Amino acid sequence: MAATAHHTFNSEDLLKRILSSLDEDKAEDVTQIDLRGKTSIGDYMVVASGRSTRQVSAMAGKLCEKLKQDFGISCKVEGKDAGDWVLIDTGDVIVHIFRPEVREFYQIEKMWLPAGALAS
Repeated sequence: MAATAHHTFNSEDLLKRILSSLDEDKAEDVTQIDLRGKTSIGDYMVVASGRSTRQVSAMAGKLCEKLKQDFGISCKVEGKDAGDWVLIDTGDVIVHIFRPEVREFYQIEKMWLPAGALAS
């Protein structure tokens, strides 16, 4: 186990690390949605885009490595091989990384954000 791994973290710590990892990997259109009080699936949802299937898969892989190293978390990942839409479940934060066309098609943010909250 890495010396930096510790078990005293909360969903906000996790969210910050996820956002910084996505930023480092040049994710586009990163949206964070507060789910507290809306559902029991998690505290936050993060939706981001990558420019290609390769970038989407790489961002997901790096994010899971960083979370394992920093927090000792093993992520549940779906869709990494295809790279169109990767779902990463960290327990408290659910992360969706899409190719832009796939994200536009599913418009997952609209299910969770209040009406009129999106500028697009």
